[in-house]
Amino acid sequence: MFRLCVFTLLVLAAVANPVQRTPTMAEKRLEEAGFFEGDMRFPPGRNALVNTATRWTSKTVYYQIDGAFSAAEKNTIIGALNAIQSATCVKFVARSNQANYVYVTRENSGCWSYVGMLKGRQQLNLQGNGCVYHGTAIHEFLHALGLHHQQSATDRDNYVTIQFGNIQSGKESNFDKYASSYVTDFGIGYDYGSIMHYDAYAFSKNGQKTIVTKDSSATIGQRNGLSSKDIAKIKAMYSC
Repeated sequence: MFRLCVFTLLVLAAVANPVQRTPTMAEKRLEEAGFFEGDMRFPPGRNALVNTATRWTSKTVYYQIDGAFSAAEKNTIIGALNAIQSATCVKFVARSNQANYVYVTRENSGCWSYVGMLKGRQQLNLQGNGCVYHGTAIHEFLHALGLHHQQSATDRDNYVTIQFGNIQSGKESNFDKYASSYVTDFGIGYDYGSIMHYDAYAFSKNGQKTIVTKDSSATIGQRNGLSSKDIAKIKAMYSC
């Protein structure tokens, strides 16, 4: 059985020659309507996975982009991969005949990815209407590399308060906290600015915050790009 989690769409569009665009309020609130349920999919027992068997060998992720994407959408996806690659030692290489690879699809099932490397072909989905954005693609590929949502970190209660009374019924599991035996931050620490952090209003049933930061000046839920700590965690995970 797959476990499902969610993330917030707060993104800027980018292509090979980026055109900056601020996301609309409708895009920012798609998560609250449940559009992004299923963001993470992974077999049970597997903010980064501790299990080193889930990491991509030779620091290389082979990928294939489905032909359903337009040329502009493919450029957006490749731009996201280039952003990760240029900041870390992880390489993204178009697949020829490699057995283990990420297959990027455009199905009408939201934005989601498996967490960490699986054996064989593993799907990563970016729905055409709402998911093909620079920050969204980065977020999903970081899941594929092995990163979980920031607010699921073992020590999250030191940094945020989850307002369970404001969460939509049936969505509470999306705010689970993971044990240190399951995830690690490599000693880098909690990151309000992570591209992997939920928005403050994720899955709100009443327009009130579901996540309150203990640092009143902090903002959460950005989807502009990698934070410095996102980069540091990837480098630590892959021994860059």
